[in-house]
Amino acid sequence: MAKKSSIERNQKRERMAKKFAPRRQRLKAIANDDSKPMEEHFAARLKLAQLPRNASPVRVRLRCELTGRPRGNYRKFKLSRIALRELAAIGHIPGMVKSSW
Repeated sequence: MAKKSSIERNQKRERMAKKFAPRRQRLKAIANDDSKPMEEHFAARLKLAQLPRNASPVRVRLRCELTGRPRGNYRKFKLSRIALRELAAIGHIPGMVKSSW
């Protein structure tokens, strides 16, 4: 089990990224639009830089929903490899069976 503070910090980043997503998208569109004057590009970049760092979706870490493990995760299930294997062995994941040959 991961530290509670790490899990909470990541959840805070997810909330902030979701909250600031429309504003970031609007500013990035202005900054990357070549038809706008250079002053507007620069002003948009400055405003983008003034947003909180945790508002960036790049800072969100993929963690296991059950254990909070930061590494070895399957995006499709939002579970770590260890948790996925345990749930599959018990039969809680439909269609997934333990391999044997």
